[in-house]
Amino acid sequence: MSRIGFIGLGMMGAPMAHRLHQAQHELIVHDEREPAVQAFVGSHAGVVSGDERRRFSQSEAIFTMLPNSDIVDQVVGDLLPHLTSGTTIIEMSSADPRRTRALAQKLATKGVGLIDAPVSGGVKSAISGTLAIMAAGKPEVVKRWQPILALLGNSITYVGPVGAGHALKALNNYVSAAALIATAEAIHVGAAFGIDPSTLVDVINSSTGKNNTTQNKAHQFMLNEAFNSGFSLRLQAKDVGIAAKLGPELGLEMTLAQKIAQMTLEASQVLGPAADHTELYKFVGKR
Repeated sequence: MSRIGFIGLGMMGAPMAHRLHQAQHELIVHDEREPAVQAFVGSHAGVVSGDERRRFSQSEAIFTMLPNSDIVDQVVGDLLPHLTSGTTIIEMSSADPRRTRALAQKLATKGVGLIDAPVSGGVKSAISGTLAIMAAGKPEVVKRWQPILALLGNSITYVGPVGAGHALKALNNYVSAAALIATAEAIHVGAAFGIDPSTLVDVINSSTGKNNTTQNKAHQFMLNEAFNSGFSLRLQAKDVGIAAKLGPELGLEMTLAQKIAQMTLEASQVLGPAADHTELYKFVGKR
């Protein structure tokens, strides 16, 4: 049993922290939304609120599941004076890989390690513990915490040095967004030509164009206008933007990524911060 800190009790973080509690690890939790902390502490015996940062000082590892690098830097920076050498930050947010590397260097000056281990799979997989985890950092540190990560995901892949996990997550979400937009365009054009949208999706799923959107989003969240997959359009736009900037910084143009980043950002601005990423379907239709 380990003493673990967990920061970020949102739609993904709360079920992940729940699984760690089920495995009988000691938990200290924090979220900027106090009601979320109180609800989690009240429903999980023995869990302690981390409203005072010094309470994290005895944690062997601290998980962070936060919206972006700005918040990660602020939260971890506030914790740093209370951390002891040998502590590991396990950063599972969708963050900027360049800033992740800078943060790791800062933490290393105090003997604190960092691995980035972002996830894919959404809320359903967070609940079931079947997330895909892209783990990066020093191999020996990743190996040490792999049994704990295995409580959260059934696919844990070591992807390289620190920052590589966040880079791969952004690139994955770019590819996912591109497939969603292409699928949405195909459905709307097919409908205009007289093809039933449901039939179009079914045929694509039995053909070479099948993808995660046609298989897991089109019927489930788009055609029925539920738009409640649990992953926000705002976060998707952020991730695609990270991917689109990463290529040019490495001397690679990524022409399509620039267009997808522009479209997802515009859709997020038009549809608002509460929009689900599957609402790109109706945004594409209006265009």
